[in-house]
Amino acid sequence: MGTRSIGAEVYYGIQTVRALENFPISGIRPAPIYIESCIWIKKAAARVNGQLGCLSQELTETIDRVCDEILAGKLQDQFVVDVYQAGAGTSHHMNVNEVIANRALELLGECKGRYDKVSPNDHVNYGQSTNDVIPSAIRLGALISLDRFLFPGLTSVITILKDKGKELETIVKSGRTHLQDAVPVRLGDEFTAYSVIMAKHHDRIKQSAADLLELGLGGSAAGTGLNNHPQYPVLVAAELGRLTGFNFRSATNLMAAMQSMAPFVSLSGALRNLAQDVNKMANDLRLLDSGPKTGLKEIQLPPVQPGSSIMPGKYNPVIAEMTNMVCYQVMGLDSAILLAAQAGQLELNVMMPLIAYNLLHIIQILGNCLQVLADRCLAGIEAKADRCLAYAEGTLALVTALNPILGYLQCAEIAKTSLETGKSFREILLERQLMTVDQIEAVLDLAKLSRPHD
Repeated sequence: MGTRSIGAEVYYGIQTVRALENFPISGIRPAPIYIESCIWIKKAAARVNGQLGCLSQELTETIDRVCDEILAGKLQDQFVVDVYQAGAGTSHHMNVNEVIANRALELLGECKGRYDKVSPNDHVNYGQSTNDVIPSAIRLGALISLDRFLFPGLTSVITILKDKGKELETIVKSGRTHLQDAVPVRLGDEFTAYSVIMAKHHDRIKQSAADLLELGLGGSAAGTGLNNHPQYPVLVAAELGRLTGFNFRSATNLMAAMQSMAPFVSLSGALRNLAQDVNKMANDLRLLDSGPKTGLKEIQLPPVQPGSSIMPGKYNPVIAEMTNMVCYQVMGLDSAILLAAQAGQLELNVMMPLIAYNLLHIIQILGNCLQVLADRCLAGIEAKADRCLAYAEGTLALVTALNPILGYLQCAEIAKTSLETGKSFREILLERQLMTVDQIEAVLDLAKLSRPHD
């Protein structure tokens, strides 16, 4: 393919240079967690190959040392291949191999590029292939990201929603179905329901993430294990688990683990499912805070910044709006993951770079979004108790409580008369001598109606 000149200051090599030439697409470089995951795999592989006698002790220790340097934050600017790149992730994988090899050469007192001494392919990549390293890196990266971003944010949301449920449990308001008046409910019960919904999503995501613990490392190019030590797959899974704290295991069928993107589709789908309920909750918050004069205004979201460049005194529900945008992005990225996952052919899915970027991006932005939502919105929500009570007392659906006494048809007539005349249910019932004052007070007790079985 010809020759290229490579600057002495860089640690990557010719394959990375060609990737830079071929893929000037987005300017987006690999996520730090994706780099980290690849380095953990290289470290585990070097240790196991050294243990099995496939690498010399010197090479094993040097590669191990380079990996530690990168994990500590060094050389991060050397991972430069665009996320939209060669199929399967070969370009990024070789970028990783070249950086490790050239830094290892430097530590050994050799010139960069002396690949007869330390080779990106023969030594750093011994017993490995893009086809088993990249799907394993996606698995590890997703697990790290869930623990670092998603679960902390989601846990904060669940905790604050539970607390709000208790804080606001005495406030009665009108429920709404079809955006029309419904029977009275407790504002706190609405927030408690949100917390239960979010907790169930937490469990679903945990269940989906469990599939990521099965690795295809050792499958080599096509899942057969060609050029690998027969003990390598089991040992490298165990070593990677020991290094990272995850209970990894070698797949019972390495070919299947390398081909199928189903674990990523499952996790992405669980995250999309969370996003749709988070989006619904954000929409609810915006609606409940609408106004202040011409909307519902049953709650007050914390005002965090001015809302208009022209209307003084206006604030907008910006945290909820940001949440909507993140959720829509999650849904779009999930669709791309699904399309990429079904696009594999035979022994390989070449769309793994897209899956890697989208899945890790979903986890990071959704986790960060949830933390901001918890801290800068949910924690500061206040109830507009008088507004809630006024709606609770004014809802036509209160007539539902009279059904067991007066029947559906007569109650419908009372509701129609109230709407047409503006008279309250109490006035109509007394005028028609259908119930006494004491009976009306007992039946239309708002607190009891909002929790009929307490």
